[in-house]
Amino acid sequence: MAYGGPVLLRNVRLVAVTDPVPGLVDVRTAEGRVVEVGPDLAPDGSGSTYDGGGRWLMPGLWDQHVHLGQWTLASARLDLAPARSSADAVALVRERLEQWPGVPVIGWGHRPTAWPDNPVVSDLDAIATDQPIVLIAGDGHHGWLNTIALHMLALSTRESVVSEGEWFMAYGRLTSVLGSDGTGPEAYRRSMEAAAAQGVVGLVDLEFSGGVADWAARWADGANLLKIRHACYADGLDDVLSRGLRSGDPLDGSLPNAGSLTMGPLKIISDGSLNTRTAWCCEPYAQKAVPGLEEGQPNQTPEELRALLARAAAGGLDVAVHAIGDRAVTEALAAFEDTGARGGIEHVQLTTRDDVRRMAGLGVRASVQPAHLLDDRDVTERLWPGRAERCFPLRWMLDEGVDVVLGSDAPVSPLDPWLAIAAAVHRSGDDREPWHPEQALSAREALAASTDGRGTVAVGHPADLVLLDADPLDGPSDREHARRLQAFAEQVVATWVAGEAAYERGTAVTPG
Repeated sequence: MAYGGPVLLRNVRLVAVTDPVPGLVDVRTAEGRVVEVGPDLAPDGSGSTYDGGGRWLMPGLWDQHVHLGQWTLASARLDLAPARSSADAVALVRERLEQWPGVPVIGWGHRPTAWPDNPVVSDLDAIATDQPIVLIAGDGHHGWLNTIALHMLALSTRESVVSEGEWFMAYGRLTSVLGSDGTGPEAYRRSMEAAAAQGVVGLVDLEFSGGVADWAARWADGANLLKIRHACYADGLDDVLSRGLRSGDPLDGSLPNAGSLTMGPLKIISDGSLNTRTAWCCEPYAQKAVPGLEEGQPNQTPEELRALLARAAAGGLDVAVHAIGDRAVTEALAAFEDTGARGGIEHVQLTTRDDVRRMAGLGVRASVQPAHLLDDRDVTERLWPGRAERCFPLRWMLDEGVDVVLGSDAPVSPLDPWLAIAAAVHRSGDDREPWHPEQALSAREALAASTDGRGTVAVGHPADLVLLDADPLDGPSDREHARRLQAFAEQVVATWVAGEAAYERGTAVTPG
């Protein structure tokens, strides 16, 4: 396995993610690990020396929940976030088609739960175009298509949106139907470069489409800047098991830096989302519930969920179970308990204190995306009134001993670990007071939940490091501190992955 050469980082201060280390120290890395930490380390005549100039060094950041292909596409998509009605969205599509009349329209970001009307196919069909129109909701759980796009994706004609499992399968066909979609190795590399510039060293990629072979080919073609854990879904489970891959194994040992591209979890989407009113809850939605599914819905029967967890556990795979509603969390925990599977629950957006205690007792990790609470604050109060104190219960989970890790769910929220940290600390994205501040984390706790289990830099750590102009823990965990944290990517000076430079301010990093 190839690593960056030995590096001696001189004159750095260690961010006290866990244990404080006062004063200036030097940090030596070799063969992808931190091998020595202390004042005035002697040069050993190998590798390079980097003078930190009294700046702050900490473990690199991980985003534990990314759809990297979709995030890579996001900059080329029509931004529908400003739309406040179906008419607004249609107007934005018309503008795009006037600019590029011969190009399919792929949009992202509308959130129709707050609209006065529901999106329907006939509104898009009324636009004079022979191009397919595919508009992806901001939570990723439904697609609003015109009839041309429905036919191209082999979907039945309808007036409603395509949602949940049917949509996830259709999304995987977009590239083959619509042609090149801007997710080649070069595009992935650019996404990785942007992440490294924020201090990110690793991503858990939960993309809906693609498999082991796709990632191995992409890696070999230069999309290899960061550490990646590749997740599979149920339709890819047979392939993963036939290859004998267990969570943590290199996807392909023949690749350069093979240890940085590893097998992640089996991802299971057990329920829907808040904005589509399909997250599975113990109580009905207060407004705009789906007829016949007033409490949302599961995507598998309990027996199907347990069967998937049991297969993963037998094959040595961790499991990441998407569960947003409190009923979905309860059922996921029951499946973990019955099967002995390892892993975590993704989102944990609504739950109970009792189920938090069950998570702790079972050793089930909570993978949470705090920036979602900024988007879902008002929608929650409308659809789940009286339940907001149980939403994104970060404090409960830490206090009960649950292993909490943070991520973005990009492109649902930006791939920005500092935004996630700031949201966990202050729980407000505007000038309003924090939303249920009793569930907030301190800056130190939020930072620790973003470093893949690494505390203050120490011997034995991976040489996945970020150098900062300032200490992110300087100051109380209040509104002003959160605002500084949200913009902290500006403080990133350099990022190393396995001891090799992935980002240096003002310096282009060439593919390895």
